[in-house]
Amino acid sequence: MTTDDTVEAKPARTVKCVVWDLDHTLWQGVLLEDGDVPLRPGVREVIEELDRRGILQSVASRNDGEAATRALERHALLDYFLYPQINWNAKSSSVREIAAALNLGLDAFAFVDDDPFERGEVAHEIPELLVLDAAEATGLPQRTEFTPRFVTDDSAKRRAMYRADQVRGEVEREYTGPKEEFLATLDMTFTIAPAAEEDLRRAEELTVRTNQLNTTGYTYSYEELDAFRKSPDHELLVARLTDRYGPYGTIGLVLIERGSDTWEIKLLLMSCRVMSRGVGGVLITYLRQRAKDAGVRLVAEFVPNGRNRMMFVTYKFSQFRETGRDGNLVRLEADLTEVPPFPAYMKVSVPAGTGGDR
Repeated sequence: MTTDDTVEAKPARTVKCVVWDLDHTLWQGVLLEDGDVPLRPGVREVIEELDRRGILQSVASRNDGEAATRALERHALLDYFLYPQINWNAKSSSVREIAAALNLGLDAFAFVDDDPFERGEVAHEIPELLVLDAAEATGLPQRTEFTPRFVTDDSAKRRAMYRADQVRGEVEREYTGPKEEFLATLDMTFTIAPAAEEDLRRAEELTVRTNQLNTTGYTYSYEELDAFRKSPDHELLVARLTDRYGPYGTIGLVLIERGSDTWEIKLLLMSCRVMSRGVGGVLITYLRQRAKDAGVRLVAEFVPNGRNRMMFVTYKFSQFRETGRDGNLVRLEADLTEVPPFPAYMKVSVPAGTGGDR
């Protein structure tokens, strides 16, 4: 937990996606020379275990795309890999393509390859990446970077949820009308509710995993979140999103410190997967309406981390103005004079007694 007068040690690296090479890494031999390429011993078990933990996986291989895809299908592994890049491009370029498609920061990636030249090229071009020798592959589940504290229901479903995102993206690219008309076709329901005890593992995971859409970068343990959940002076909210293609899971978290005349947003974060759905602004609109109804001021903390500027912009668009700075900490206050309605393209479900469904 971070406070105004304490400095946290830099959190340990958390790998969110592993990018695999193929020849002499995922399988034994060179596909285009040997044809029959058995998997390296233990690799399948590693892939399955990382998938169970919610760690995404992909492929960056300088290879023939059709032949490699057929080989992955024969090994029943193709479905584990999101946005595989099998081509003759530099592998650093392929890793960047995967990161862009998944909307994840490159510092959340690990790259596994047997070739020192390829590892060197990727390490030079993307120094924030974790680069590993294929000889270390079977030991990945024992490394701390690949060991989340909790494996939640959302973890186990993460690959499926990203697959659904891929379908959404394809449909959106083919849609020729205005953005709001497309969003209306998704039949989205955004649910905001007080965190229950069973939500805390996912809540902790969100604070650890989310960087781009985190207003302060504060991280909280399960125990700290549970204390906030029980505290009469705090409110801990979780947000979920579903649409016609299925659930996105728990994608948002808010921590509010409630005083007699002022509520302060200590943490507001959203999963990167919902960046384009406008839910950050919807969540802030809900908080503004709650504060207005309660007759209190609504203030917020913002701490820039180099990647979360979109959340600062979201506050600005939601009628927050800057009221002061203390080092990196920016203090903001909301204008509650006129709070807009929720967007027509989304159903917003909120707890009873706080405005009802809209």
